[in-house]
Amino acid sequence: MLALLGGVRGPAALVALAMPALLFALPDLRLSSRATERQRAIVQSLAETLDLMTITVEAGVAFEASMVRAAQSSTGPLADELTRTMQEVQVGAPRAQALRDLATRCDVEDLTTFVSAIIQAERYGVPITRVLRVQSAELRDKRRQRAEEAAMKIPAKVILPLAVCILPAMMLLVVGPAILQIVRSFAQL
Repeated sequence: MLALLGGVRGPAALVALAMPALLFALPDLRLSSRATERQRAIVQSLAETLDLMTITVEAGVAFEASMVRAAQSSTGPLADELTRTMQEVQVGAPRAQALRDLATRCDVEDLTTFVSAIIQAERYGVPITRVLRVQSAELRDKRRQRAEEAAMKIPAKVILPLAVCILPAMMLLVVGPAILQIVRSFAQL
């Protein structure tokens, strides 16, 4: 690399050395950003999906069929993952293992909690309907709490733009006429 730079000095050499590092790290940053967006989309659609699954299971549909119906009636990464999970079950994977794989692939805490609850309910003979109802209620509560947290953070985020942009203009409007009056009075002396 240094042989290619030859006589390049100063900022150009710094840019030439930093560019490969940036180009090396850029794909990882992009992939990480896309993964975070995907996880956020899964979290946002999980409560509605569980509500839909709860309604269909309470109506007498089997758990697997309710997962298929929930996947078909929605779009996004969660629907894709539910479809993939049901395909694994149809191919012959045990349902518990397919659900664990779902939780591992998505890496979302709420989904992992849901999968653990379903597997434990299946193991101990707890009705799936009750588990679905409790899990969807918990997810709605968590969603509300996240919204409240985000609302509580807004004032802290607004202070800097307020202090930098609006406060100087406000001070100019309030103090400006007084300064002009003082300047005029000293000019008349």
